Formats: sequence, structure tokens, C-alpha cells
Amino acid sequence: MMTQLSTQIARIPIAERIRKNHGLEHASIHVLTERGVQRPLAGRSDPNGFYIYGDVSTDQLNAAVENALQRMKAGEYHLAVHPNCGTMFVTSGAMSALVAFLAMLGTGANWRKKLERAILLVSLLTVTLIFSQPVGYAVQREITTTGIMDTLHVVSITRKVVGGMVTHRVETRL
Repeated sequence: MMTQLSTQIARIPIAERIRKNHGLEHASIHVLTERGVQRPLAGRSDPNGFYIYGDVSTDQLNAAVENALQRMKAGEYHLAVHPNCGTMFVTSGAMSALVAFLAMLGTGANWRKKLERAILLVSLLTVTLIFSQPVGYAVQREITTTGIMDTLHVVSITRKVVGGMVTHRVETRL
């Protein structure tokens, strides 16, 4: 079912550009981490590229982006998925909210029933958070990112510092 959805999303040009940029953003962060960058990094993608937030040099980022792009074009599609992606957090939050809503249905006015339901809720939420991890990875892999870079190429990387925050803009084209 997810693969059918990703195929349909791929037919929407703007969505596919965002998925490719999101995948390259994640892959670039993976490469930076592999190369020993320990600073906190974050990113945000759009149809024309992505931003990397964090104190990293432009040369380091340029080398990482080029390496990530080359590796994904060579078949390392897994680099498009990252454990700290917002998709993971949204998936966990949405699944937890649904479970909490369902678990709280029918709670009685009696404090004992509410306490029993709360204990059940904690157990269910713990299980939900465990199972939301693989679901979050699947949502990333099939919906919010892609590792297929085919015609994507980097046009430019520019650095900006605002209020002490280092931001790089990576412009891409298909």
C-alpha cells in the first residue's frame, strides 16, 4: 500500500522535488556525522533545495553533499532516511494521540476506573512508541523522502549567519 502511495506522490512534480531534496538533506547529515561532525544539525527541505542549520563549514558541507549525492546515485538509497527526522516525531505523536483518545473513551467518573484506565494508557502508549519507530521509518522511506536522485544536481551552497546561527542554503535542480 505504501509503495502505491509513493508511486502516486512521485507523479506530482513538486512533491517529488521535495522528497528528493529531503532525502539529500538526510544523506548529507549522515555523511557529516560519519566524518565526525558532532555539532547539532537540523534541516528543512523545499522544492528548490534545503537548509542545513548548524555550525559546519561551507567546505565540509559541500564535500558531504557531493559525497551523499554520489553515494545515493550509486544505490545507497537508505541514506535518505534519518532517525531524527520530524516525520518520526509526527508519526509517534499521531499514533500516540490516537491511542490516548481511544483508551480514554468510556472512562467513568469513578476515580478508580480513571486510575485503571491511566495505567492502561501508559502501557498502550509505551507499546505505541515502540511500534511507531518502524512506521516512522516506512513513512519517511515511502512518502516524505526518496533516495532516487537520478537527475538531481546541486547548483549552489551559500552560508549565512544570523544572530550567531549558521545556516546554509543548498540549491538543487532536476
